[in-house]
Amino acid sequence: MTSKPSTSEARAHSVSHVSSTGMKGSSTSNSSRPFRPCADCTCSPGLLSRQGRRASLFLRKLENSRRSSSMLLNDPKGAGGSSAAGNGSVYSCDSLCAINREVNTTERLLKLRQEMKKHDLCCYIVPSCDEHQSEYVSLRDQRRAFISGFSGSAGVACITRDLLNFNEDHPDGKSILSTDGRYFNQARQELDYNWTLLKQNEDPISWEDWCIREALEMAKGLGNKDETVLKIGIDPKLITFNEYVSFSRMIDTKYKAKGKVELVPVDENLIDSIWSGFETLPKRPCNELLLLRYEFHGEEFKDKKQKLLAKLSNKSGSATAAPAKTFIVVALDEVCWLLNLRGSDIDYNPVFFSYVAISEEETILFTNNSFNDAISEYFKENDIEVRPYEQIWQHLTKVTAQASSTDHTFLIPDGASWQMVRCLNVPEGNSQATNTAAPPNYRMIHSPIDVLKSIKNDIEIKNAHKAQVKDAVCLVQYFAWLEQQLVVREALIDEYRAAEKLIEIKKTQRNFMGNSFETISSTGSNSAIIHYSPPADNSSMIDPTKMYLCDSGSQFLEGTTDITRTIHLTKPTQEEMDNYTLVLKGGLALERLVFPEDTAGSSIDAIARQFLWSRGLDYKHGTGHGIGSFLNVHEGPMGIGSRPHLMNFPLRAGNIISNEPGYYKDGEYGIRVESDMLIKKASSKSKFLKFENITVVPYCRKLINTKLLSEEEKTHINEYHSRIWRTVVHFLQPQSISYKWLKRETSPL
Repeated sequence: MTSKPSTSEARAHSVSHVSSTGMKGSSTSNSSRPFRPCADCTCSPGLLSRQGRRASLFLRKLENSRRSSSMLLNDPKGAGGSSAAGNGSVYSCDSLCAINREVNTTERLLKLRQEMKKHDLCCYIVPSCDEHQSEYVSLRDQRRAFISGFSGSAGVACITRDLLNFNEDHPDGKSILSTDGRYFNQARQELDYNWTLLKQNEDPISWEDWCIREALEMAKGLGNKDETVLKIGIDPKLITFNEYVSFSRMIDTKYKAKGKVELVPVDENLIDSIWSGFETLPKRPCNELLLLRYEFHGEEFKDKKQKLLAKLSNKSGSATAAPAKTFIVVALDEVCWLLNLRGSDIDYNPVFFSYVAISEEETILFTNNSFNDAISEYFKENDIEVRPYEQIWQHLTKVTAQASSTDHTFLIPDGASWQMVRCLNVPEGNSQATNTAAPPNYRMIHSPIDVLKSIKNDIEIKNAHKAQVKDAVCLVQYFAWLEQQLVVREALIDEYRAAEKLIEIKKTQRNFMGNSFETISSTGSNSAIIHYSPPADNSSMIDPTKMYLCDSGSQFLEGTTDITRTIHLTKPTQEEMDNYTLVLKGGLALERLVFPEDTAGSSIDAIARQFLWSRGLDYKHGTGHGIGSFLNVHEGPMGIGSRPHLMNFPLRAGNIISNEPGYYKDGEYGIRVESDMLIKKASSKSKFLKFENITVVPYCRKLINTKLLSEEEKTHINEYHSRIWRTVVHFLQPQSISYKWLKRETSPL
């Protein structure tokens, strides 16, 4: 799930070690849409007039804001305090319906097409990832957001240059944004008129099909008498070698276009070449490293290295094959897990930019990040050599040129970039990389670290429970505070300020290192946007008469959390209650499931959807994803959903995985109930597995329709709420609003 990084103006809350900044487009965009009067948006007085007296309250406050130019709602005592309503949120008359700033991409696309002409490209592809194929990227790598204005974490932008247009100064063409169902609503809102949305798994063609078809259409229009090859370009660091092979195979086999269309590497990233003409080009982060203590990781580097080398030995091939010598660790979270280090180079993800080359003889860390004397000593004790980040490419090329296929073998992960394979194909000193198939001096495998880090050890599991309790205390305090402000004090609080209040509460917890993603704080129709992020300015005010969805996660030294609760603060409709209960029933059914070892998550996805399906309803996202241990909130390789690759990675004891069915009614409301579950053996001698819900945050009682629950489900909920009460109550003051809120919400159905 979760974006969770966004795109408009940069905002930073530097929280302890891991920052939690978000970026939404650009505050310095070239142009913005003209001012539009308010048209019943959620910030309008009409929609905020929850009752007659609320309309009067809102208008009185609005009038006061005109007199004082701003209105401050402040609650210095925090959750459960007794001071005036609010949390430091400031509203002015103009802020309620200010200009809606959006990126106008016309000039950006023009400049990009001019660069495409220099490289003789008919099409250029802009992925979302960085060179490590990260899901969430730093501001420096948000190229797709820069060119398209779309801020979601997943998607590919494809831009053509019309070869039939001979106006060299103003080349034109088409541009599409391809993304998945989590982001359809968001993309429709953020893309301007230059872009067409291509819906993954709904539209009949993929973005790869679109690029090839557009190239062939241009070739047809040109007559192509001289048989010129039409080039589709991409930065070879931003696409995996396997994706390159698949794309090329599609050209050759599906479209029979070999010799007519070709996917070509463009070493100079074309977005980087134009970025500074519109905005200040962000610098690549390079923050100081953090060394985890044993009490937080539970397994020393030397033990992890030996375990990894043993796995690599099994993957080196047949007995006659050359032994594996060096494995290249590409994924940033795998580097962190292996070395027991953490960083803060990517918002919400405690990772740092690096590669590792590891063998029996040596361990080389390629990074530019600084580190203290203690880490320097740690490197010496573990024979870890540190080299500059950029030297990874030189290292690969040099070792390949010097070694024969019989005395040195590279193992590279299947997530390795096309550029990595090109380096391994190039003799030292030869600047012309080839596109040939993998030579004998290296083999491509699935990284063993991907599976190893997903299986938590006893210390990581113990810490995960601690992290869940800490986060639960914060969420209980937050929901109690929100209800007090909106219902009892009738305050006006917007989504963004509410999310800021939540992080303020989390900061009181020891070892809190920041959010694990940008908080989804969404009211009413905004909650129907699966990966919604409230803007810092002009955020919708929370309406207590509508559904409120809060999806938040934390990074503690003890572990990572990802929890969603949907609540209603007044009187929900029957439809809202029924659909909430259907979602809840699906999550409960999955949680109770006992299943054989080696079961893939794709085999049990329907368990969570069955009750929605019975009413003709569904949701456009997976049901569960792995969660790291003070690492990425989305962790592979396993998951619960329909993606085909999940068949290759069964669920294992020690995995921590989310359980997050939902339902979203466009334009009205959204529902998601997400808890984190530990997979464990059903019994000591059994070959079956089961789930343990380690999240301890209650469900919303007002939204549960008990008539739709079986006796087993009622018992399940009551026992869960009883466990929450016993676990969390010790951290609350008996007279506080948080204590009273928790007691009410966990009382038996």
